[in-house]
Amino acid sequence: MTTPLANRIALVTGASRGIGYATAIALAKAGAHIVAVARTQGGLEELDDEIRKDGGSATLVPLNLTDSDGIARLGAGLHERYGKLDILVGNAGVLGPSSPIGHIDLKAFNDVMAVNVSANFQLIRCMEPLLKQSDAGRAVFITSGAANKATAYVSPYAASKAALETLARAWAQETANTKLRINLFNPGPIRTRMRATLMPGEDPATLDTPEQVAEFILPMCAPNWTETGKFFDYKTRTLMSFRAPA
Repeated sequence: MTTPLANRIALVTGASRGIGYATAIALAKAGAHIVAVARTQGGLEELDDEIRKDGGSATLVPLNLTDSDGIARLGAGLHERYGKLDILVGNAGVLGPSSPIGHIDLKAFNDVMAVNVSANFQLIRCMEPLLKQSDAGRAVFITSGAANKATAYVSPYAASKAALETLARAWAQETANTKLRINLFNPGPIRTRMRATLMPGEDPATLDTPEQVAEFILPMCAPNWTETGKFFDYKTRTLMSFRAPA
């Protein structure tokens, strides 16, 4: 088995299930050591078992990403242990309420923004110095079509993903002349728990799996990936540039 990511350190958030879980396994199979972050210890332990079956290795980090001090401590720990970070996959996200805007409590809105935006902001702040120590730092953030469609009845989620996209694009511009490469990935409708919550009547067998998606995230984490500030749309298998409205 080829291991193109041997000796590389990959941090994956929301790694206990869904796309994060599948991406962590794919990165591990490619040789990366996985720093797996999620709230659920049990899910992380299941991931660790799967990674070890194929001879891979992982460090498990039970952490609620709303704990900004915890993210800072994680960054300090990675610096002390490895002195670098090669790959950051910002996958963790919450759907939040599905209601008309006027029916959504402010706390519910803030809770979505805390996980989907503020946590990624803190990850960027704390992990950028480590990514810059890599010979080829790579970051991929999982977004959603809801960001540009402004999907009705999931306004906190749509707004949070739009904010995440802008945050990642701004970071890509700031680091364009460095070795970092920062991009966004839109999986579209995938067979995940979040999708089942949003669309309970949908037949999951009609959707692609997180494992299929992970195979397209993997190349974006590799040292030979050269694009930055781009948007990969899984449904159309297209790497896109952002353009201002006409």
